[in-house]
Formats: sequence, structure tokens, C-alpha cells
Amino acid sequence: MKRIVFLTFCLFCTVATLLAQDDDAKYATQLLEVGTTAPALSLPTINGETLSLNDFRGKYVVLEFWASWCPDCRKITPKVEESGTKYADHGVAFIHVSFDTNKEAWTQYVQQNWKNKQAYHVCNFEKMKESKVAKDFHIKWIPSFYLICPEGKIVMRTVMVEKIEKKLAELVQLSKPCCRLKAK
Repeated sequence: MKRIVFLTFCLFCTVATLLAQDDDAKYATQLLEVGTTAPALSLPTINGETLSLNDFRGKYVVLEFWASWCPDCRKITPKVEESGTKYADHGVAFIHVSFDTNKEAWTQYVQQNWKNKQAYHVCNFEKMKESKVAKDFHIKWIPSFYLICPEGKIVMRTVMVEKIEKKLAELVQLSKPCCRLKAK
């Protein structure tokens, strides 16, 4: 009887551990390591200007890798936009790197679904698997996110917007009383 109870308990613990693993355990394992300097990034914006990640040195930056055709990306768009709006007031820049290949579809989706005018949308219209940006940032799954510190190093990597939101909330709390995230 004790053996059956013990084996049942072990089975329960194993199942609970497997269920407790989040999406990062499945999809973020190949992303660049925390502490790594973010690769160079220079892409055209939705307005046709060139945006460079280096232009944001001195600020925290959230990089979101996504595409308008991606169901998971579309599902979290409202949450990502809400975070971008909330943390823009704290000096955080959100750069949305799209892997769309159809300019019209991308532009239409951004214009219809992104109200935050402080966000930056970039795309070079290459398929994700062929994109130099995807290779440089080790993107194998979208959506994927990086949080980059003011010095250009990766502070966080994840496929979960909730984790980015939580980390930004922690950083804002640490930066009180001014509530602006700045380079030290």
C-alpha cells in the first residue's frame, strides 16, 4: 500500500512538473543568452525611414519579433500594445520587427490594430527562415521578445509578453521615485 501511494505521489509530481513548464522552456531555448550584446539592427519603418537599434542606446528597448499572419502574434497584439503605451511614459521603446512578406497586409494590420503612435514598426519583407535579422537574433518562433538595457545588452529573452510586462514592472519599481528608466 505504501508503495502504491509513493508511486502515485511520484507520478503526480512528474506530471505537475511537466505541466508547470511554460512556453519559454519549449520555444525560447535557442534565443540569445542574457548578458549578450544585442546584434546590430537596421530596418525600414512603416514610413520608409531607417530605424537602427543603436539610435536607442541609453534607453530600455523591447524588441518584439512577430508577423501579421501569425495567429499567436495577433492574439497578443492588444496586450503588447497596452504594455508599450504604459511603459513609453517610463522611457521604454517598443520596436516591433515583422516577418511579413506582403507590405500591404503588414501596413493594413499595423494601421488597424496599433493605436500607440510611440511604437516603432519595422520590416524588410523577408521570410523569417531566410531573414538575416532572424538568424542574428536566433528567432525560430514568433512571437519572441528581447528586453535590451540602455547599454545594449540583453536583459531578458522570452516568448511570453506577460514575462516582459512583469520585468518592466519590476524595473519601474526599482527606479522610483522618478519612475523613469535611465542608464546609470
